[in-house]
Amino acid sequence: MNSPAPPPSLRDRPLYEQVAERLRERILAHSLPPGSWIDEQALVRDYGISRTPLREALKVLASEGLVTIRPRRGAYVTEVSERDTREVYHLLMLLESDAAAEVAQRASAAQLAELEALHAQLEEAVHDREAFFALNEAFHMRLLEIADNRWRVQIVTDLRKVMKLNRHNSLLSEGRLTQSLKEHQDMLAALRQRDAEAARALTQAHFRQGLQAARSVAPRATGGATADQSSSEKGSASIAAS
Repeated sequence: MNSPAPPPSLRDRPLYEQVAERLRERILAHSLPPGSWIDEQALVRDYGISRTPLREALKVLASEGLVTIRPRRGAYVTEVSERDTREVYHLLMLLESDAAAEVAQRASAAQLAELEALHAQLEEAVHDREAFFALNEAFHMRLLEIADNRWRVQIVTDLRKVMKLNRHNSLLSEGRLTQSLKEHQDMLAALRQRDAEAARALTQAHFRQGLQAARSVAPRATGGATADQSSSEKGSASIAAS
């Protein structure tokens, strides 16, 4: 079966980038779940391509942390262990709290209004986890864009891709959405007051609470799951409700 034609936005990109984007979508949608083996022969056949662009695509996804390439065993969708979760939260906490401090110091009134509008949409989506997840990420990424450091944006974007591998779990923590909204409100108050240190501290607290919520719903495991464990046994939770 041939793969559908790529959307116009992808058609002018190299073939391996088109393949990487298709696989990325499948991984983040969990149609290729964490721990699953990537059947290269089947993909070559289904996409109607040679092995070269597929392997280049897998290298791209490996650089993003979405794929793990094991010598003589092939490529697997990355599983997020408890340690991975802890370390990624730590990095996100440092990077995004630094951005929040910068936004408090120099954001325009119009830019702060954008964040306020995104937060208002978050409040309306509190009973819709999928919508909440998307809007929450939009809020955090807009804050980073306002801080205007492209390297920080790039790093956080890649870290958040990894955390999406198990993105639903942290949303299962009882009361986390409501708690997250309150934390956003406090962060916005600090931004309005142009209090950089309060914005930094509140953002760090926001991520610490997100990690605590992730741990509360994570399977009791010391590391990543094996490739043949069921999805209910895999990984730990994500940044989704931070």
